[in-house]
Amino acid sequence: MKVQRDDALLIVDDDLDPREALTDSLRSFGYRVESASGYRDATARLKAERFGALISDVNLGHSDGIQLLRWVKDRFPDLPVVMLTGYGNVESAVEAMKLGASDYLMKPVIADQLHKTIRELLIARRRSSHERIARHAESLERDRCSQMIGRDAKMLRLRETIERVADSQVTTLILGESGTGKTMTARTIHQLSPRRDNPFIEFSCGALSENLLESELFGHVSGAFTGAVQDREGKFRQADGGTLFLDEIGTASPALQVKLLRAIQDREFEPVGSSQTQRVDVRLILATNHDLEDLVKQGKFREDLYFRINVVSIRQPPLRDRKDDIPLLVENYLRYFNIRHNRIVEQIDAEAMHAMIEYSWPGNVRELMNTVERMVVLSRGVRISRDDLPDAIRNSHVQNGDSTSSSQGPLKAALAHPERDLIVKALDEHDWNRQETARSLGINRTTLYKKMKKYGIYYEREHHFA
Repeated sequence: MKVQRDDALLIVDDDLDPREALTDSLRSFGYRVESASGYRDATARLKAERFGALISDVNLGHSDGIQLLRWVKDRFPDLPVVMLTGYGNVESAVEAMKLGASDYLMKPVIADQLHKTIRELLIARRRSSHERIARHAESLERDRCSQMIGRDAKMLRLRETIERVADSQVTTLILGESGTGKTMTARTIHQLSPRRDNPFIEFSCGALSENLLESELFGHVSGAFTGAVQDREGKFRQADGGTLFLDEIGTASPALQVKLLRAIQDREFEPVGSSQTQRVDVRLILATNHDLEDLVKQGKFREDLYFRINVVSIRQPPLRDRKDDIPLLVENYLRYFNIRHNRIVEQIDAEAMHAMIEYSWPGNVRELMNTVERMVVLSRGVRISRDDLPDAIRNSHVQNGDSTSSSQGPLKAALAHPERDLIVKALDEHDWNRQETARSLGINRTTLYKKMKKYGIYYEREHHFA
């Protein structure tokens, strides 16, 4: 097995000599090996860096190795742990296995045996990771991915509209800015429709030149033009019995609009170079980020085509209009990209999340997804902070300031920050037990609830997905 970068190992032993001996031995096999002298040192390293496996002595001086194992399995349940024990301490090894240790070895440890054990654990972990990626990809496909996630009223209305139109054959127009998830909405409509087992064909009207667009949509016959050496089916024919999704419909040329009008109205057309009419059974879904009504007024889009495609319209809300959904979307992407890239980014801290919520997201959900993937891939530890954010998001947060400052006086705004931080810190210290937190702050639980609501404090936002 080829040793990979993420196969770094952490050796934990309070005895220096065996710790260094194991470190040198495993490095000779090609592993990147770090070491820790005890519980506190080990937990600090695990918080700051990714490791492929942990090898720990059961006895760690004043701190029990079993305690470290419990901590690891609570925070990093997928991290393989090998416990090392002396001959007189088999009971501890048995307890360790019950608590989730992957294996245990008797001391003194034979280097080849430890290498074999670690190699097998890493192979199993990679296999499990690949399986999780496949399962999660299937889940995303089944649930129509994260663009449909949201508790904002706009998203609830969007899902309700999708469910209503899915069972029908009505032509549907999806409106929205670039990156808002129009393609995913189209796929969701298809997946929920009676046509779900038939093709879903997607085509962007702005992707090709006008000369090629007609051929791509309606097909051509051999000899229709230079290079047409054989007959070819177009998108309308490929989607027969299923759904055809035409994106960027606002970019269609006047000549193409005429041909589209007939195809959409009658579901019939002639391939390029042919006089034979073809008929298809296709559900049409179209999308645009242009203002079609304005294009009609300018004479750039046919009015009859506009009325033909605008039977039912669905407006995709921009991300800036549903900011309460950002933590939910980030959670989904964080989980997905951790699996996809074999990372263990555990949380996004409160300041970073606040900056992400305040950012305007001109690229919408697509920009958010790419941002989370970038941070997961580039993160050196298990926690993403404000410093890990792209410059545009971090600088925008600084320029805009806190959203409360515009609606409150400067004194109230200045006092709000320390009070909010104090509450979050107290909640952390008491594992988010509201009763104990209120008692420690010297207030009653009702007052605590009101202040949490006032400052927008909730677990998912403050300690994202720990």
